[in-house]
Amino acid sequence: MKTLNVGMVGYGLMGRAHSNAFRKVRNFFPGEIHPVLKAVCGRDEAKVKAFAETWGYESTETDWRALIARDDIDLIDIAAPNNVHGEIAMAAAKAGKIVMCEKPLAMNAGQGDAMVAAVEAAGVANMVWYNYRRVPAVTLAKQLIDRGDLGKIFHYRANFLQDWTISADVPQGGPGTWRLDASVAGSGVTGDLLAHCIDTAQWLNGGITSVTATTETFVKERTDSATGEKKEVKIDDASMFMGRFENGSLALFEATRYARGHKALYTLEINGEHASLKWDLHDLHRLQYFNHRDESVLRGWRSIHLSDSDQPYMDKWWIPGVQIGFEHTFVHQVADFLEGIATGKPAAPTFRDALKTDRVTDAVLASAASGQWTDVASV
Repeated sequence: MKTLNVGMVGYGLMGRAHSNAFRKVRNFFPGEIHPVLKAVCGRDEAKVKAFAETWGYESTETDWRALIARDDIDLIDIAAPNNVHGEIAMAAAKAGKIVMCEKPLAMNAGQGDAMVAAVEAAGVANMVWYNYRRVPAVTLAKQLIDRGDLGKIFHYRANFLQDWTISADVPQGGPGTWRLDASVAGSGVTGDLLAHCIDTAQWLNGGITSVTATTETFVKERTDSATGEKKEVKIDDASMFMGRFENGSLALFEATRYARGHKALYTLEINGEHASLKWDLHDLHRLQYFNHRDESVLRGWRSIHLSDSDQPYMDKWWIPGVQIGFEHTFVHQVADFLEGIATGKPAAPTFRDALKTDRVTDAVLASAASGQWTDVASV
């Protein structure tokens, strides 16, 4: 079995999720490449050492450049804030390292273009962590769509609702609230929450060609966590858009951090000529499915419980009737990525795939600023 030495940059929420996936993948998904948690990098030496001890990393670094320069590191996994994705990824690719990057790929599509060019010029394997593709119910939805069960698609709608930034007392900047600082995050819910919805949508239903959008920043000033001074908020608290897909279907998307009572409500629904389906992150192990071709007296929405061995990924886990959860989607992503390296058939989403989402989020922000319909290809 070949080992693959992992160097992780970042030790926050996604650092934990990724580390857990690397640790667990070969317990459930056998394969010829075995990941080893070789080193983790973070600016706070005490915190990164504590993280390394908890998750089983062999060593630590406080400078990502030193991590990339190490000969014993094969893969750089970027689980750090958005504003450093580009620099780290391009340096890692230049050094010949395999690169995995947390979403969104870049601060904007222009930077994303440079990142794609870097990994492709270097010929290194690469992937972006859009983990919701690997929810078994969402993967099943993809299979149903691809084999034509829904027929022609008419509508795709999705939303991602949270409520954690409603209070004006929440600061911007720093470890817990960098997503409220435009200089670090790039955008607000558009690049954070809507990006997940857009990636899933384009994977399931093809490319989005044009959008008309609006955004809102409800709290105009927040305290800077570093200086204690009030500073203008430049990210979007809420974002919504209508759009069109290449296949002619219509899109309706909404994301907000101002939906009281919702911590992470991600839902999607697709309506086709023969059937419809819908999925809810709060009930992620179920796919709701309606088929108009069913016998009329039995026609209705059915709830498909994803736990049987012939359903996506489930043969690797427990017994029928016992579901899995959020963390397992990251395990699935690592398993697919390692299989792609072993076979020479890259697993999606690659940097180039994820760039398509950045182009849509850029178009959403451009449309919100102009008040006009915006072609995705024009940004």
